[in-house]
Amino acid sequence: MSNKLKFGLPKGSLQEATIEKMAKAGFNITVSSRSYIPHVDDEEMEIRLIRAQEISRYVEHGYLDCGITGHDWVIENGSKVHEVGEFLFSKATRQPARWVLCVPENSPVKSVKDLEGKRIATEVVNLTKKYLKKNGVKAEVEFSWGATEVKAHELVDAIVEVTETGSSLRANKLRIVDTLLSSTPRLIVNNDAWKDSWKRKKIETLAMLLNGALEAEAKVGLKMNIAEKNLAKLLKDLPALRNPTIASLSLKGWVAVETIIDEHVVRELIPQLKAAGAEGIIEYPLNKVVY
Repeated sequence: MSNKLKFGLPKGSLQEATIEKMAKAGFNITVSSRSYIPHVDDEEMEIRLIRAQEISRYVEHGYLDCGITGHDWVIENGSKVHEVGEFLFSKATRQPARWVLCVPENSPVKSVKDLEGKRIATEVVNLTKKYLKKNGVKAEVEFSWGATEVKAHELVDAIVEVTETGSSLRANKLRIVDTLLSSTPRLIVNNDAWKDSWKRKKIETLAMLLNGALEAEAKVGLKMNIAEKNLAKLLKDLPALRNPTIASLSLKGWVAVETIIDEHVVRELIPQLKAAGAEGIIEYPLNKVVY
């Protein structure tokens, strides 16, 4: 194939979630323990599994055409790349990840100002230094190779660590002082690759399908039959049924109604549909929703 898109996916904590989302978008990826080059059922794509921390640098320098990585690592690396889309998924929740300044629960530190002359451990050294400079604080920032939460109690005065729910920090008896950055996964593209018409079209299609798969996760489809005389009242009383598809049935005086709604309202909605006269109510999952 003359046209190939080199696509970097995050290896590690986001790997499983990202591959799952890609499958829902229609790109099935198989990872072998014998190779760092996964197989994808698209001859126009080449996948590379690379640590999320490094993807933006490889995209910026053109070793990858595009990749999925956190916004935090684009900022930390200072990478000059084109951002195509934001994707609200993660390894645990659909919440953004947050880089937070933490201290032990019994620490006298109440704000970043209290860290003047102190020592901070983190994986995001550049981000932390910019934060300190913005707040006019001079402190020593050291790179942490891991187990950062443990260091806060014995080796340093504070840490900057990533969290989604805060449960791990609480379990380690740490208190959040401030949030430096909220981050979500982004699809980023090399600037020269974005100027290539074939690659751009391929990437835009990928982004559309991936967005469609993510949109579908929070929604379901509903089908039902109802007497035509009750239809107007049903639609008036149930505003959740926005722009439904309505079709006549072979049984005179009855219609079929089909719509897409947010999944979290289904348990309250179905009893109301039943009470309004709907019959044969079917709820079904969606694979993609493309607007």
